[in-house]
Amino acid sequence: MQGKIIKGIAGFYYIDTGSDVYECRAKGIFRNQGVKPLVGDDVEMDIIDESEKTGNVVSVLPRKNQLLRPPVSNVDQAVIIFAIVKPDPNYNLLDRFLIMMKQQNLPVVICFNKQDIATEEEQDALAAAYEKCGYKVIFMSVKERQGVEELEEILKGKTSVLAGPSGVGKSSLINYLYPEASMETGELSKKIHRGKNTTRHSELFHIKRLSDGDKNTYIMDTPGFTSLYLKDVTPENLMEYYTEFEEFEPECRFGGCSHIHEPDCGVKNALEKGLIAKVRYDNYKLIYEDLKGQRPVYKKQ
Repeated sequence: MQGKIIKGIAGFYYIDTGSDVYECRAKGIFRNQGVKPLVGDDVEMDIIDESEKTGNVVSVLPRKNQLLRPPVSNVDQAVIIFAIVKPDPNYNLLDRFLIMMKQQNLPVVICFNKQDIATEEEQDALAAAYEKCGYKVIFMSVKERQGVEELEEILKGKTSVLAGPSGVGKSSLINYLYPEASMETGELSKKIHRGKNTTRHSELFHIKRLSDGDKNTYIMDTPGFTSLYLKDVTPENLMEYYTEFEEFEPECRFGGCSHIHEPDCGVKNALEKGLIAKVRYDNYKLIYEDLKGQRPVYKKQ
């Protein structure tokens, strides 16, 4: 029998077959081969007890992709959720999420929550900054049920991982989409407008009302992040993750222009003309300097 791993806890894997969920162990062959089943894996299993819904995972089917953080496989898209206000968006963190997802060739939808307490000017500025660089941007209010239908259409028939910092409404959104989850939403600190991290493990939720035939809909929440380390990104290749820079780079006087200190820089000229969003360029500079500071220092022996 085949199914999808929707949760893994303490060596037990919970396999969704579409009609039932089985509690399974992974056979010893996985340990011998150094293979660890992941949430999101499509697997084959042997049934031990049909009445108790128990079995063994006997093989992991080929993965179409694999994320390292969170450890999950077979993801179709990432939905990155930030609040428009309370807490104010950490744009540097948002760009780091976008870079990480681009590294893994994962399509991204940026979802800004708490539309009901934000101004139109705040929403327009966010849309202008991130739609210009090719991302789908939607605005919603989970509390007021605004914009959630548009998100549901985006989620239909796909496996989507939800990412973003704590306190922006991810767990509340999952509770809306999948009430059976009964997830603890946590309380937002009144002093610092920062949420408590309430997600403890990776788990896929099967949204059956959004599924259609063999096109199943799954969503997964991830722990809230306050920082995000970028692996395999250097000061020299960082610009590759800012696709809106590309059309202006031929106007740079110097080859290999970093778009930071050089004169006659096409990217900086575009910035002055409003053709590149200032928030994106400012994040680029911050991440560039951060990456330079991470370089190891080699001492002569």
